[in-house]
Amino acid sequence: MIGLDATTLIAYEIKEHPLHGTVRGGIRHCLADGQTFGLCDQTIWEFLHIVTDARRFSHPLSMDDAVKRAARWSQAREVRNLPPTEESRDWTLKWMREFKLGRKRILDTALAAVLHVNGVSRIATANRSDFECFGVFSFEPWALVHK
Repeated sequence: MIGLDATTLIAYEIKEHPLHGTVRGGIRHCLADGQTFGLCDQTIWEFLHIVTDARRFSHPLSMDDAVKRAARWSQAREVRNLPPTEESRDWTLKWMREFKLGRKRILDTALAAVLHVNGVSRIATANRSDFECFGVFSFEPWALVHK
């Protein structure tokens, strides 16, 4: 199972995103190989927040369209919805202390903990640096920003 970060959903759904074609191709390839995806509520909320922001995109989605697309992702048969648990909360707090992370890292750390507790070891994200410090994930190369 591949964990989905909001950056991947955003790139998939927003045509003007620089990774749009690459991410669509990567997801198609994974589906053809029979892969499944792990999705957290937090990823959906961040997706809704970003894709509807006119300051980020010339053609943002309307909230109605964004909600429909988010629902399609969360209801897809290839997607397993991953809930936060007490164990993931404990991992979040442990990692925040262990890696001396500040307030701007809380949400990414909580997402990483939910993915980790649910057995996800591969992540599709454009922001590898948000997750690599934990030392428990590998990354889908098609989702990464190559500079």
